[in-house]
Amino acid sequence: MLIINAPFTAHSAPDDVTSEGRQFVEFLAKGDFAGAVARFDDTMKYALPESKLRVLWQDLETQNGRFQKQVGIRKIHSAGYEVALVTCKFERKILDVKVVFDIGGKVTGLFYFPSAGYVSDIPSYASTNTFREKELIVGRDEWQLPGTLTLPRNGTGPWPGVVLVHGSGPEDRDETGGANKPFRDLAWGLAAKGVAVLRYEKRTREYAAKFHEKYPAHFTVREETVDDAVSAVARLRDAKEIDPKRIFVLGHSMGGMLAPMIGKADTNIAGLILLAGATRHVDQVIVEQTRYLVSLDGAPSAEGEAHLARVESDVARIKALTAADVSSSVILFGAQPAYWLDLRGYDPLEAAKQLTQPLLILQGGRDYQVTQIDFNCWKQALGSRTNVTFKFYPKLNHQFIAGEGKSLPAEYDQAAHVVEPVIDDIAEWIKGHHN
Repeated sequence: MLIINAPFTAHSAPDDVTSEGRQFVEFLAKGDFAGAVARFDDTMKYALPESKLRVLWQDLETQNGRFQKQVGIRKIHSAGYEVALVTCKFERKILDVKVVFDIGGKVTGLFYFPSAGYVSDIPSYASTNTFREKELIVGRDEWQLPGTLTLPRNGTGPWPGVVLVHGSGPEDRDETGGANKPFRDLAWGLAAKGVAVLRYEKRTREYAAKFHEKYPAHFTVREETVDDAVSAVARLRDAKEIDPKRIFVLGHSMGGMLAPMIGKADTNIAGLILLAGATRHVDQVIVEQTRYLVSLDGAPSAEGEAHLARVESDVARIKALTAADVSSSVILFGAQPAYWLDLRGYDPLEAAKQLTQPLLILQGGRDYQVTQIDFNCWKQALGSRTNVTFKFYPKLNHQFIAGEGKSLPAEYDQAAHVVEPVIDDIAEWIKGHHN
């Protein structure tokens, strides 16, 4: 879900500082002080050898309780150094562990202090007494997927239900990206407002190796995404707590792009919700994203230009594919030609025009992955239809989290939540629509 990912491309940290900061604190938490010291520069190795680092960490846990988990990370610049502020939850306190890196990537400073930037795991609009969860299996036969059904506590059912459909890449059920879990936010927030939500592990995550073996050169988005979304809708219809005539599908990013395909596959779906759904070919979007990222600091560097050239070269190879390449096993952006040839034949705008179900289309104004260009394409194609609703949020990024200024990859490592107005708009729209 961050940069558009091919089916087998796992998400990576947006930069080395955040990745190294996380890993360094992992060494401390596991008691691998030798591993941590190996990351020190010479001055730190002298001032804080393994024995002293062990005592420092033990004193930290004595004062604040046992370390529990990392709950966020943010990157800052300080006095010419790159700094990772790793927010850590201890039994009695939330602390920021400040890891300072020199120009060579060595740790040259280590500090800790009470965190002013901690964001609770639970968004303010979804207290735990407003929803409950239970495990549910999605899919059938050899592709059964673990899922979570989030149900309202207030009032009585049967409830309207929503199936969440992931963006690109091997996503988990929370659509975890950096420090954030937008699908969990949506599930908890919507359940708090009287809408049940089903989310599940994506097939290419749960069965990565098996999936690749099963479809060595012929899988498409149907095997990757669509079939399981349709199965999830069917599973939700069978749940006794759910009104089978009021089941909706919410797709994010590539899931939003594929939502019309899902709606066509099951015409009894009550409505479709598209969050940052792309309208243009994926290869075009990949080039656009890459150009944005290499130009964040102005003119691209030589390294950035070279990276962009490689991406453009691979995209040119995708565009040059013909039906004769359908059995080829060559890999382009993590997928074989059959995948790209199938997507080439899919136009989400034309597919949406053929649907009779109502649509809710949402877009963040700070999203550089799926941009306002796509949102305007949806409006141009569907704006005359009375059963299509459009919502635009100027300050939201691709995760529908608020920010200011130009959207940067590093902000995904700043813990935050999907904003409440998005939750409100979706819940209100769902409650106003019936099949």
